[in-house]
Amino acid sequence: MRVQFVLLAMLAGTTIANAADVDAGKARANAVCAACHGRNGVSVAAAIPNLAGQKIDYLISQLHAFKDGERKNDLMNPIASQLNDQDIENVATFFASLQGASVSSTQSELLPNVAKTRVSFPADYKTRFTKYLTLNFPDENRVSLFYANPAALKAASTGAPLPDGSMILVESFSARLDEKENPIQGSDGSFVPDKLAGYGAMERQAGWGAEFPEMLRNDDWNYASFNTDKVIRSDFNQAQCLACHKPLPKDSHLFTMKRLREFANTN
Repeated sequence: MRVQFVLLAMLAGTTIANAADVDAGKARANAVCAACHGRNGVSVAAAIPNLAGQKIDYLISQLHAFKDGERKNDLMNPIASQLNDQDIENVATFFASLQGASVSSTQSELLPNVAKTRVSFPADYKTRFTKYLTLNFPDENRVSLFYANPAALKAASTGAPLPDGSMILVESFSARLDEKENPIQGSDGSFVPDKLAGYGAMERQAGWGAEFPEMLRNDDWNYASFNTDKVIRSDFNQAQCLACHKPLPKDSHLFTMKRLREFANTN
C-alpha cells in the first residue's frame, strides 16, 4: 500500500504539493520540528539531518515509516505517531519549499522555549534521595545509578502517578574493566562504576510544561543533562528528552517506573 501511495504521488507530480497547506506545515514545523531540525530546515546539531530542500516524496515516505514503526527511532517514532496524513503532507511540502542548506550553512539555534530547562542540580541528593536502581549498559561499557527524591518514592509506593515536586537523578559512569577489557561485575551482577561521565535529571513542578508544544509536552516534566562539574551541558537540547519520554504518560514519563515501584514496595 505504501509503495502504491508513493508511486501515485510521483505520477501525480504536483498533486500533493497543491493539496498541502504550506502555512500549516510551517506552523507545525516551527512549533515542534524546529527544535531539532531548525526553523529554516538547517538542523541544530551535526548528527541531525537538514530537511531544507529535501524532496517531498522522500519526506512523506520517511514520516510515514516513522509513524508506522517501519523505521525505528526513539525520537521520531513518538513525534510522527501524532501526525495525520494531512500533517505529513503539509510539513513535507514546507521543508521542500525551503532553500537547501549549503556546505557553509551554520547550525540553527535551539528553540528557547523548548531547550531551556528549569531543572537545577540537587546538591543534597546523596543524603536526601534514595538509590533505587543500578542499570548496566553492556554495549557502551557503562553503568548508571538511579536516585528518587522523597516525593517520587512516596508516590511510587502507593502506585500513584509521580506528582509535582518529584525528581529523578541519574549518575552515569564508565564501567571498570578487567585486563581483557571486559566490565567487572559486583556480587549483584551490576558493573562496578569507574569514572563519572555526568548526570541526567528529570523534575516536575506546576506549570513547567506550559511553554512546550503539546506534541512534545510531558505533563509538567523538565529534563537536564549535567557534566561532571554539575553544570548544564552547553549542547543540551531538552526537545530530544521530551520526544523520547513522550510515549510514557501511564508511567509518569519515566522509563524505570516499574523498577521504582518495585523498590518502593519492598523497602
